[in-house]
Amino acid sequence: MQNKTFNNKVILLDTNHPALEQGFTEAGFSCDYFDDLSRDRLKHIIANYSGIIVRSRFHLDRELLSLAKNLAFIGRVGAGMEGIDIDYAESVGIRCYNAPEGNRNAVGEHATGMLLVLMNRMLIADAEVRKGVWKREENRGVELEGKVVGIIGYGNTGSAFAKKLAGFDCRILAYDKYKEGFSDKHVTEAGMEEIFEEADILSLHVPLTEETLYLVDDKYIENFRKDILLINTSRGKVVKTSDLVDALHSGKVFGAALDVLEYESLSFESLQDDEFPAPYKYLIASDRVILSPHVAGWTHESKLKLAEVIVAKVLAEFKPPA
Repeated sequence: MQNKTFNNKVILLDTNHPALEQGFTEAGFSCDYFDDLSRDRLKHIIANYSGIIVRSRFHLDRELLSLAKNLAFIGRVGAGMEGIDIDYAESVGIRCYNAPEGNRNAVGEHATGMLLVLMNRMLIADAEVRKGVWKREENRGVELEGKVVGIIGYGNTGSAFAKKLAGFDCRILAYDKYKEGFSDKHVTEAGMEEIFEEADILSLHVPLTEETLYLVDDKYIENFRKDILLINTSRGKVVKTSDLVDALHSGKVFGAALDVLEYESLSFESLQDDEFPAPYKYLIASDRVILSPHVAGWTHESKLKLAEVIVAKVLAEFKPPA
């Protein structure tokens, strides 16, 4: 472990709710934020800080962290930690925090909303009515009551989604490789075999790791006995999009609600329509798909909650020197 000098300096690598900087400042920390900070510049100054607060602006890999000679903690204002080399950080005594508690309610509500919109053809019907088209039979919806919802990953967001569904009189099964004994009034713990056999709807709530990269591919989808509706509010690369498109085309997946996409690393603002990946073109053309731009956990309320959670977690272990 490195010999470190703990000071009261924290660098904020992204903009966040003002409550975050306020919380650290009131506790005695000094916070710096630079609008035009480049990776090269960060390399030169990172050794000056005992704390880093990041959202997604920088990938905190081994190269950067090896230069952070006095770094004691990293706070990720969000849930996913794939942008931080946690193994290396912990090996050199850097504590890492995230804040899944801060946006779990937002993700649960968003997933529920996308599901209801898709099952009740709301986007289609809305667009038609705005054009003066009045189709009632064609826009007959499907109810959640009596359906079986399979949740993969029963952490903060998976459990929040189950709680939101509790009033819809559907059966909720959940699988989590790393948890057990969590059955309650909202959910029944299940194995994947039971979910493959029973689920009508599948919702993904797992982090992106080597284990979950392209977890949902053609072989995974074919394990389901029924045709399913897929919800993904986790990470885009948990789903192999080309295989999802094949399943949409065949009907094995009869609908998809996607807040995240495999192609998020592309700059859609700079690409022309004819440069979009072919599977993405299929998704945006399909009336059985609903999309949102990775905003499931992106509410006004969660922005504040995320800041408060990170401040509380850091201050529970670290105080600036007197």
